[in-house]
Amino acid sequence: MMIFSFDLLINAVISGILIGGFYAAVTSGVSLSFGILDIVNIAHPAFIILGSYIAYIANATLGVDPILASIAMMPVFYVLGSGIYQIYYISFEKRGQESLRGLAFFFGLLFITEVTLVLYFGVDYRYVEASYIGPSWHFAVLDIPLRILVPCLVSLLMTAGLQIFLTRSFLGRAVMAVAQDQLALRLMAVDPIKIKRIAFGISIATASLAGAFLIVIQPVEPSVGREYIGRIFAICVLGGMGSLPGTVIAAMLLGIVESLTATFYGPSWAPAVSFGFLLLTLAVRPAGLLGR
Repeated sequence: MMIFSFDLLINAVISGILIGGFYAAVTSGVSLSFGILDIVNIAHPAFIILGSYIAYIANATLGVDPILASIAMMPVFYVLGSGIYQIYYISFEKRGQESLRGLAFFFGLLFITEVTLVLYFGVDYRYVEASYIGPSWHFAVLDIPLRILVPCLVSLLMTAGLQIFLTRSFLGRAVMAVAQDQLALRLMAVDPIKIKRIAFGISIATASLAGAFLIVIQPVEPSVGREYIGRIFAICVLGGMGSLPGTVIAAMLLGIVESLTATFYGPSWAPAVSFGFLLLTLAVRPAGLLGR
């Protein structure tokens, strides 16, 4: 039987907003690669889990804060992403075979990464330690866990930084333009392939930080990333293809819907209700919340 109270309602909404902030970090990379570059990187959750394990190693062996460790690793993930795009471009995109074979390529990366982590770390859950994991802030009826609040705030800062980069810098505007008119970019002496390589590298770099957020919020094991594949692409489509503000709004809405459903009806209903919300929204706005 559903038990309703104002305390439960307000805490469920706050929890949904905080989880939505985490979802925004997880989806921002896909918003770049899928929403702008039209690259269906189904392996993105695997890179997030890789980021989780790197944060775990730094925390367990050196005692480094997991989020700070992931920020330090972002350049490495950027280089990794740039290299992966170069292989993808030469093997598939250059030949016009990116649709099906390119998708198989990313599926392969997903399973290779997962199997490698299983062979090295096993299937046991891993967790990290930090001063903000455990304590909560209490305001009247509100109960705000710091282990979710801190990732949410850092996630919003990262997304805001990405939005400023895409809208205020020449390189960022070139990234936004590459999916619209590559010929115009060439006429401006800009190499579209170089721009796409940079953008894809940035999308993978965000996975480093998202991975740290994930292992701060919950323990992880190599296959956890699969749970987020559908949710990530759903948020990307719901917010509007390539729109980071739309991604944040969609992530918050989905987080609130999931939290309310889990609180009042049970966690098993949350995925069904959230995807039902997605379909209902797209029926009204097929381009997404802030899609053009």
